[in-house]
Amino acid sequence: MAKAEKAAAIAELKNDFESSNGAVLTEYRGLTVAQLKELRTNLGENARFAVVKNTLTKRAADEAGVDEQFRALLEGPSAIAFVKGDVVEAAKGLRDFAKANPLLVIKGGYIDGQSMDAAEVGKLADLESREVLLAKLAGAMKGSMANAAALFNALPTQAAQLAEALRAKREAEGGETAEAPAAE
Repeated sequence: MAKAEKAAAIAELKNDFESSNGAVLTEYRGLTVAQLKELRTNLGENARFAVVKNTLTKRAADEAGVDEQFRALLEGPSAIAFVKGDVVEAAKGLRDFAKANPLLVIKGGYIDGQSMDAAEVGKLADLESREVLLAKLAGAMKGSMANAAALFNALPTQAAQLAEALRAKREAEGGETAEAPAAE
């Protein structure tokens, strides 16, 4: 690879590190080209899966300020999924593909300035998507607001019921309503 090509590759990788929300490092040894194409399709539009050279990636990671723990994972044949968007969705796609194709090994990741090992990426994949979490939060907020509205609505209703019960009790005791003494 010529020096100009290396510089261009490093610049592209640095840009990918800086512009993405996260990167998940994998080992792809033994996967066919068709399987890698299927993986790229499964990841969708919010992730770019690229086979990388470790030395060039280490240089790009240094220039981008990526954590030293992430750079230490760059051993053996490496590929990186650069995620722009929902990191959880990409982690799920990689995890599901790795379950179906055990030759894909997730080494770790770099997400929002923090490096993660393979177990932490797995935990991230177990989370529900952002939309589901937001929907649950909205449902919880709506439920508590509905409870508050019911409570505020119950107070005047209970006061009216109490007044009616008191009127009925006085009528039963005296045989007359409170209006009768005022008529005399």
